[in-house]
Amino acid sequence: MSGKQLGFAEAFMASGLGANRRLDRVSELVHWAPFERLLEALRPGDAGRPPYPGLSMFKALLLQQWYGLSDPGLEEALLDRLSFRRFCGFALDQATPDETTICRFRQSLSAAGLGVGLLEELNRQLDAKGLIVRTGTLIDATIVQAQARAPGMDAEPGAKSPADPDADWTRKGGRSYFGYKAHVGVDQGSGLIRKAILTPARVNESEVADDLVCGDEAAVYADKAYENKHRRRRLKDRGIKDRIMHRSHKNQLGLPAWQRQRNRLIAPLRAPVERVFGTMKRSYRYRRVRYFNLARNATQLHLLCLAINLRRALSLAG
Repeated sequence: MSGKQLGFAEAFMASGLGANRRLDRVSELVHWAPFERLLEALRPGDAGRPPYPGLSMFKALLLQQWYGLSDPGLEEALLDRLSFRRFCGFALDQATPDETTICRFRQSLSAAGLGVGLLEELNRQLDAKGLIVRTGTLIDATIVQAQARAPGMDAEPGAKSPADPDADWTRKGGRSYFGYKAHVGVDQGSGLIRKAILTPARVNESEVADDLVCGDEAAVYADKAYENKHRRRRLKDRGIKDRIMHRSHKNQLGLPAWQRQRNRLIAPLRAPVERVFGTMKRSYRYRRVRYFNLARNATQLHLLCLAINLRRALSLAG
C-alpha cells in the first residue's frame, strides 16, 4: 500500500461520519484561511492547556447562533454530535472545549474587537462570488431588550442597571423599553447584512446612520426617522441616490402631495429590512441580548449577522 496510513483522527474526518449537508455546504462555501489569520492572535485555551485552534472555536460560535445553544449546551453538543465535531475540525479522539473555554474565547473576540473584521471578511468573499448586489442599502434599527432586569418602578427616571450600565431606555409607540438598538445596513436584492452596529437603546437611529452607508451602493433607503438635510446632501455628493422618506417638520401642516407619493413608493422597497429583523427575532431568538455590556453584546450581534449571512448565501448560491 502506498502513501501514509491515516490515523484515527484523520480517518474520521475523511470517512464522512457525522456528515451534515447544510454544514458541509457552509464549509465548502467559505475560504477559511483568512478567518484563521484574523483569529491567530487570540489565545482561546484555558490556562495550562494547549489552546484550541481559533478557527475551530469561531466555527463553534457560529453553531451556537444557528442552533440557539447556551455555552453549556454548546459544550454538550460538541461532545456528542458528530456533525458539529466535523464542522469545527474536532476529531473523534480529540478533546472539545468546555463552557468556560467557550465563554473566554468569545470574551477574547470581544476584547480584540474582531466582530466587525470577521463580518467584513465574509462579505468580501460573498461579494467575490457575485452575491452582493449594491443596488441599494436598506437602513433601519430594532430594539433588543437587555439581559439585565430593568430598574424598578421606584427608580429614578432614566436609571441604569448595576448589572449592565450600558443598557438604556427608549420609547416607541408610547411604551418604554430597556436595552439596546441593533442598527443594520442590508443589501437590497440579496438581503445580506453588510454592516451592523449595536448601541444603547437611547441612541437615536439617525446618529449612526451614516456609518451604515457602504459608499458603493446605488441608493440608500430609509424611513422618515433618518431624514436629515445634511445626510441628503452627503449622499448626493457621493453619487448615491437619496431614497429616504420625508417627514413633517415643525410648523408644517402635513406633507405636500409629491412627498406623500414619494413615501408610498419608497415604503415597499425598504420593507425587506424588516424581514431581516424578523429572522433575527423569530429564528435566532434575538429579542433579548445575552450578555451584560455593550462590547460583548456587539460581538454577539456580529456573530449573529455572520450566521444569518452564511445561511442566506446558501440560498442565493442555490
